[in-house]
Amino acid sequence: MQISASMVKELRDRTGAGMMDCKKALQEAAGDIEAAIDVMRKSGIAKAAKKAGRIASEGIIVVKSDPAGNQAVILEVNCETDFVAKDGNFRNFSDQLACGLLQQTSATMERVGELPFNSTDAQSVEEARQQLVTKLGENISIRRFARIDKTAGGILGIYVHGIRIGVIVDLSAGNTGLAKDLAMHIAASNPLCVNEQDVPQQVLEKERQIQLAQARQSGKPDEIIEKMVSGRMKKFLRENTLSGQAFVKDPDTSVAALLKANNAVVNGFVRYEVGEGIEKKADNFAAEVMQQAGLTQE
Repeated sequence: MQISASMVKELRDRTGAGMMDCKKALQEAAGDIEAAIDVMRKSGIAKAAKKAGRIASEGIIVVKSDPAGNQAVILEVNCETDFVAKDGNFRNFSDQLACGLLQQTSATMERVGELPFNSTDAQSVEEARQQLVTKLGENISIRRFARIDKTAGGILGIYVHGIRIGVIVDLSAGNTGLAKDLAMHIAASNPLCVNEQDVPQQVLEKERQIQLAQARQSGKPDEIIEKMVSGRMKKFLRENTLSGQAFVKDPDTSVAALLKANNAVVNGFVRYEVGEGIEKKADNFAAEVMQQAGLTQE
């Protein structure tokens, strides 16, 4: 039977599952939507889809590199609680996915679910994710990943702090010790970018407006306010660019001075921290219990 787009859309609206999963279920059920829903429930897809709307702000950062140190991948996988973030099944899924992404050089975030999860069977990443959702009972989200290929003649520095922060830095010249120290510094200091000229204009303008509003509260003349804002913007750039920051292992030395002393250049870096930018839900367990009991709070 021909499966139409409208049939797929209806099933997707009713289950929240992915388009390809809906089409596959409809094909198996010969176009019967109710039967397709049963197929999806039996495979756990519908159950996984119901959890998809729940906020997943906990999770893990995984970094993997090839044996030669030429390439590295950093990955964030989210779940709902730190309990699941420490679960062996969740960690194994994340590790295996990161290893697969290291091999899939053309992988994109948009199509990561279609990739083969491993080389031993035909299971896709999305199928493995849904299986894990069913097993652990939480929404599991593959949030983002990035690949860094080292610059010719350079070094990749990698640092992972527990399961919550990961960094890859691409360094020209220098040495492996310096590369790792810089990755550790980036993990601790969270710079926006490498140099002042790399700071996005919209970030600079937003900060300038904030500083201008604060300075105007002083009631001082405009020319004094302009000098105040100029000084504060210089401080902002020092504190938020890698080259301008004080090196965490030697606060008397800036990172720029450290790089110059080692004749090294940072070509770029990626820093991931679990849940950054995700709006976390503040659970009110008392209200939840009362709601389930059919009661209301005064």
